[in-house]
Formats: sequence, structure tokens, C-alpha cells
Amino acid sequence: MTGVPPQPHTKKTISQTPKPAKIQNSRYLPPPVHPTSTPSTHARIAISIAISPRRLICGPAANPHLSGSRIFLPPTTLSSEKLTLAMQLTFSSVAAVSALAAVAQAFYLPGVGPTNYGKSDKIELYVNHLTPSMHHMASFKSGGDASKTIFSYDYYYPRFKFCEPKGGPQKQLELLGAIIFGDRIFNSPFVLNMLEDKKCEVLCLSEYRRAEASFVNRNIRAGYTYNWIVDGLPAARHVKERSTSLEFYSPGFPIGKIDLDNNPHLYNHFVIHIEYHKRSDNVYRVVGVVVEAHSLDRTGMNAKTDDMCNPDLKEVTLDKEKDNEVLFTYSVEFQESTTVWATRWDKYLHVYDPKIQWVSLINFSLIVVVLGVVMSHILYSTLKNDITKYNEVNLDDDVAFESGWKLVNGDVFRSPPNRMLLSVLVGSGVQLFCMALITIVFALFGLLSPSNRGALSTFMFIFYILFSFISSYISGYLYRFFGGENWKLNMLLTPVLVPGVIFGAFLFLNFFLISKNSSGALPFGTMITVILIWFAVSLPLAIAGSIFQSKQSLLSVPVRTNQIPRQIPPQKWYVRTIPVSLMCGLFPFGSIAVELYFIYSSLWFNKIFYMFGFLFLCFVLMIATTALVSVLAIYYTLCGENHKWHWKAVFVGGGCAFYVFLHAMFFLRNEALSGFTSVILFAGYSTIIAALIFLVCGSLGFLASLVFVRAIYAQIKID
Repeated sequence: MTGVPPQPHTKKTISQTPKPAKIQNSRYLPPPVHPTSTPSTHARIAISIAISPRRLICGPAANPHLSGSRIFLPPTTLSSEKLTLAMQLTFSSVAAVSALAAVAQAFYLPGVGPTNYGKSDKIELYVNHLTPSMHHMASFKSGGDASKTIFSYDYYYPRFKFCEPKGGPQKQLELLGAIIFGDRIFNSPFVLNMLEDKKCEVLCLSEYRRAEASFVNRNIRAGYTYNWIVDGLPAARHVKERSTSLEFYSPGFPIGKIDLDNNPHLYNHFVIHIEYHKRSDNVYRVVGVVVEAHSLDRTGMNAKTDDMCNPDLKEVTLDKEKDNEVLFTYSVEFQESTTVWATRWDKYLHVYDPKIQWVSLINFSLIVVVLGVVMSHILYSTLKNDITKYNEVNLDDDVAFESGWKLVNGDVFRSPPNRMLLSVLVGSGVQLFCMALITIVFALFGLLSPSNRGALSTFMFIFYILFSFISSYISGYLYRFFGGENWKLNMLLTPVLVPGVIFGAFLFLNFFLISKNSSGALPFGTMITVILIWFAVSLPLAIAGSIFQSKQSLLSVPVRTNQIPRQIPPQKWYVRTIPVSLMCGLFPFGSIAVELYFIYSSLWFNKIFYMFGFLFLCFVLMIATTALVSVLAIYYTLCGENHKWHWKAVFVGGGCAFYVFLHAMFFLRNEALSGFTSVILFAGYSTIIAALIFLVCGSLGFLASLVFVRAIYAQIKID
């Protein structure tokens, strides 16, 4: 499919565009894989997802260049009334999602709408939240031994005393995902005009009292950074990677630095280097933004003195024993660049030591292949032998010799304890798995912006809601398969239990963020919006999924279940649930351990994560190893004449979650967290991440084991 080439709009056209559309161009999105694409349009009536090799568009289906997706429902024996009810619930859910998209408007993709500037045209500089940084991945001058915090602040948080624009800061429109991740974008007092260099422009004079000086010094030591946005690009600094000595642009720059004597100095002069590409006469595009920050003490100097921005001035030191005055200034320098607009993000997207990732990927790929071959050979030869011998026994004889897994044929399909909870957890795990898989695939093909976590998390939220249908379908089906009769309770618990626990955990941690006045704290209105969207969309889809599955035929059971449960003999220690879960969990964890490091860096320290190719391969390896080790563990469990395999399959599959949590705890081993709040937040969010991975892997382990158990018992003759 060929994309329609975009028609670049001039600055004059942009100035006439309504404000919400202009804000979309302020998203700092990376370039697409291909040089051309079709601009997305605003969502008005319905969501139409058109996928081509070049774009993902969330907008009306009326665009003549787009083709919308069709949904095909399998034939069922549903009654007309229930079918009508299910379809009404599904369509109402789609309408609710459409309303959400209409509010959020369309998602602009990287490379879709380049902004052309003429000489002297204004270039907006937006400011985002202040975020902590990590110093052990790259070398720059703001480092220092200090405790870390993991929550962010609004740029205009009063105690920082940063300069505000005339008329006060104005908040920019943001996606729901951006708000959840703590992004708070405002306008700024910086005045940038294309090709107009500026020298030592005064912003404001700020007065820091003793308590405020101590607060700022503490956050300089904690490594907090500015996050500015110019024409969709993050203001960056030149950084050298320690392991490879490669230089690249790292988004954000510190609010101050630590000298050799461990004294903090606040940056108050900014040299903004704007790199531009000349497209034609009087048509320019921004292709890079680098900021050099300086600490200059102007105490006793006249504001009009020529030496006011002399880099040889002594550095600003905020004395916490007295009040301090700090003059903020900035300079602007324009530099022509040969970098074209379509590749301007190449210098920002840096892979930290890709050899480590390739080696890890190859190693665990080989492990998965070897493990799969060995398991397949062992299971095939052993099972084939067992099945052949068992089937050769004459069932008319008085004595039939049975051993191992064949002895529990009358109990292996017995309903497990807490079947309601088991079915709900497996259904929720499948829902999370589908959300993660679709999101990674979309991002892998460049259909989602990796740098704009707001767009990525918004799509994850939408996918998670839409897959409530699958969650209830799987949960209700398994509950019926286990012989459950209270289907109404199952239908209500599936869309409420796991999301409710997750929301409650986030709400609990949100109080700690509020206590620290962090920008990461969810506003009350956002929480109410999330709840309303959830109940307006997820519940109808869950009801529709339950109705559809209720009319599907159940899986056949190849053996009869005895009325009296068979007594389980004593089990060896290494096949018990906890030891076997810990042993088996190492394999899936090893396949994702390296990528987890970069994911944590993105979550906690505002790093750009875009290596979705590596992530997809690691995700596939994790799925494969989870299924393999779960099947192997359940096979040896059945050989030990233990027919209670259901919950063990969940815990064996989810065993990697324990190591994921340990990995998170060791992530900051070289940087101590500062304060009780940071410890609680880090441990709390890490626990949530581990719990979600447990649900995903545990559900996959259970389903793989269920397929395996049905397959082996279907091959033997039972009287």
C-alpha cells in the first residue's frame, strides 16, 4: 500500500490552526521508518484503525485513503435475544471508546506533520516535568554521590522559583497515558525566532529563601533534570557512554551540577543551540536542539553589563543560611545542519552497548532451542513408550499394571480448589498477554511512537479495555469447564477483581506522591475519568464475552473422573510447588533480564525506550520457555501420582515474577534511595510489575499444561 505524500504546511498555515491541533505538533515523536506517510485526521465519530507499512491512524473511517478493519464473529447457536444483547453491549463499548478518542483527538505519528518556519517565525519552547536521572549509564559533569528519588515535580513547582511566562503558565493538552506517567507540559518565557541569535537575554530575578535553597540543593544532588520540548524534539545535551565512549544526544539536562568539593551549583544561564535544515528559500525545519547550561553568579553586577554572561564568572551557590538572589538568562544560537527532518531523531535514539543485548538474545535463543529439543525428545520417547505399553494391556485381564501418570487418569480432570479464582486470574492474564503482544507488535512496525510514552500507554489502556471481551470469554469458559455454576458472579468478578486490585494499589501509592507534591500524582478528575471509562466500556464487553462463551461447546474430557479422589503419595521436595517454581522461573526470566534493565530506566528515569525489536524477540522467548518449563514440571508432577496440577501450573509459569522483583530491587544497588516515600514507591510499583508478569506467565503456563494433559490422556485406552 502506498502512502500519500504529506503536504508540508507553512508557518502561516500553522498560526491559523486551532490551538488543540497545534499542540499535537508539539509532541516529541521520533521519525517513521519510511520517509512518507499520510497525516492522521481528528476522530469525530468512530475509531478506524488503518494499518499500512507506513502509518497507524486513529480517526474517522471516512478518509478515502484509508481502509477500516472488519470484525468477524464466529457462527454460534446463540438465541436471537442474547445475540442482540451481546451486540448492543459490544457496540456501546465501541461507541464509548470512540468518544474517548474524540476527546483526545487523533494521534499524530512521527514524520507525519513537519513544521516549516520562515525567517523570524516564532518557535515555541515547552517545558515538561522535572525528573530524576541515573548517573551510572553515562558520564557527564552533573554527577555526584547522592541519594536518589524516583518521583517527578512540575516545572513551575513554587519552591524551584523558575521563571514563568507573562500571564502565568498555561497547561498544554495531553493524552491520558501522558498524564498517568506524570507528564505536565506548560508554555515557557523563552522567546525563540527562526535564525535570530540572541545574547544574554534576561528571564527573571528569583529570590531563594533558606528553606528553598536547601530544597533546590537537595534536588541538584538527586540529579533532577529539565525536560524541554522544541518543535517536538527534546532539548538534549551531549553525552558520552562510559562503556563505548560514543557520543550522542541525551534528552534532558540537569538543573545543576556538583563540583569536586561536593558543593551543588544551580544552572541559571542556558545557551540554546537550534540546528535547522534549509529546505528551500525561506523554508526551514528544526532538526536538533542542544542546551549548554552554566552556573554564573551575577551578585553585585548591573543587569546591562556585557560580562553578565561571561563563562569565567564564579558559580552560583545557594546558601541555606541566608536568602539568595539568582538572575536567569539565556542565549540562542542557530546552526545550519545537513540532517534532514525525517532522520533528525537518529542522533537521539542511542542503543546502550547493543552487543550485550545481541549476546544475551543469541544465548537464550540457543537455550530455548536446546531445551525445546531435549524436552520434545524426552517427552515424545517416554510418552510414546508408556502409551504403547499401556495400550497393549488387555483390559479383560484381572490385573492391569499401571504406573506413573497413568494412575491418576481418574482424577486429573477433577475440578481444582478455588476454581472461580483460578478462572478469573487466567482470564485476566490472557487479557494482559493480548494487550502486551498487540502493543509490542504495533510498536515493532513503527505504528506507535516509542519516545512519546503518553501515546504508547494510552494505546495500552485502550487495548486492555477492549480485550475485556477475551478475558471474560476465557474466564467463563474455564469456569464452566471446571463444573462451576455461578456464572453471574464469574461474569462480574472477571472485569472487576484484577483491575480493582491494581487500581487500589495505584490509589494507595498515589497518596505518597501527593504528599511529596509530585507531578506523577494522578489528579482526582483523571481517576474519575478512568473509572467511568472502565465501567462504560469494560463491563459491557465482559458481559458480551460471557454471553458468547456460554453457548460454546466445552472441550471434551478424554477420561472419566472418579467419584472419590485418589490419595496423593508423599512428594519429593524438588517437585513441590515452591521449589519447582523457583527452578523453572529462571529460564523465562533469563530471556527478558537484559531488556528489563532498559525498561526500568525508561520508567524511573525518563529514558527513551524504542528497542521494540529486541523486546519482541525476548517476549517470544519468554512465552516459549514458560510453556516448555510448565509442561515439563506438570509431567513430572503427574508421574509422581499428584493429580492437583492446576494451581501448580500457574505458579510454575509465573515463577519468573519472583526474579523480576529481585531484579528491580538490585536495579538501584549502586544508588541509595532517599526517604521513606521513594522506597515505598519503588517497592510498590515493582511489586505491581512483578504481579502483572506473574498473571501473564502463569496463565500461559496453565493453558499450555491444560493442552498437554488433554493430549496425553487422549492417547490411552481407558475401560
